[in-house]
Amino acid sequence: MEIQDIIKEKIEIINSGLFEYMKHQDLLQGSIFDAMSYSLFAGGKRLRPIIMLLVCDMLGGNEKEALPFACALEMIHTYSLIHDDLPAMDNDDLRRGKPTNHKVFGEALAILAGDSLLNMAFEITSSAETKAPKKTLRAIKELSRASGALGMIGGQVIDIESENKEISHDVLLKLHSLKTGAIIRAAGIIGAVLSGASEEEIKAVDGFCLNLGLAFQIQDDILDVSGNEETLGKPIGSDIENHKTTFVTLFGLEKAKEEVGLYTEKAVSSLSIFKDKAKNLISLAYYLINRSF
Repeated sequence: MEIQDIIKEKIEIINSGLFEYMKHQDLLQGSIFDAMSYSLFAGGKRLRPIIMLLVCDMLGGNEKEALPFACALEMIHTYSLIHDDLPAMDNDDLRRGKPTNHKVFGEALAILAGDSLLNMAFEITSSAETKAPKKTLRAIKELSRASGALGMIGGQVIDIESENKEISHDVLLKLHSLKTGAIIRAAGIIGAVLSGASEEEIKAVDGFCLNLGLAFQIQDDILDVSGNEETLGKPIGSDIENHKTTFVTLFGLEKAKEEVGLYTEKAVSSLSIFKDKAKNLISLAYYLINRSF
C-alpha cells in the first residue's frame, strides 16, 4: 500500500475516534463543543496521531489501545493552534483554510475551547482501557510533559520572547525542538511505550521523531515564504510580519532546503534497528519532505 493510502486510512480511524469523543452537543453548554469541534474537524494533517499509530503498527502493538492517546494528542495539538491564533499570540485570521476559532466564536469561547480540548485529552487517556497500567501511566506522563512548560508551551514562550530579536541557531533549534518537536516526539514515544518496546527501541523511535520534527518545522518555514495560501490554509508571510527568526531568515531558502533533507536522513537512519518493519515510517518521512501543505 502506498503511503498516501496508509495516511488516508489512519486519518479515517483517527477521525472516527474523535467523532465519538465529541458527542455531547445536546448539553446546555453545547456551544463549547461547537467551538471545540470547529477547530478539531477543520482539516489538518493528523501527523502526530498518524506517527503514533504507525509506530504501534511497526512494533506489533494494539492500535485500539493506542487510539485514545492518538486522539488526545490531536486534541492537544488543536488546542495549541486555537490559542496560538489568538490576538495575544500570533493574531491570525485563518487556520486550515477557515477563519480562526476566535473569529467565529469570540475570544472568550476560543480560550475555553482550547482549555476544554486540553482537559478532555487527559480525561480520555486516564480512562483508557489497557492491559498494562504502568504503560498507561508512563504514556500519560510523556503526554503531560510534552505539552507543558518543559515541552510545547516552553517552546511557545521562547517563540514569543524571541519576536523582534535576532536569535542564534542554537536558540532556534531549542525553540522548535520544544514548540513543534515535543508533541511529535511524544507521539512516537507513546506509540512505542504502549506497544511494549524496549528502551533501545524507544530511544530509536525518539531519534526519528526528534529529527522528523525539525525537518517538518524547517519545511514550514520554507512554505511560509514560498507556499500557496490556499494550499496551506493559513496566511503566507506571517513569520516575517511578526518579525520572527526562522531557518529561512537565518540561512536563506536554499540552505534551509538542504537542512530539511539532512534532518530527514537523520530521522530515517534512527530507525535502522527496525529494518524492513520501519518502511511505513520511512515513507512518511520522505513524503513530508516534498509536501506543499
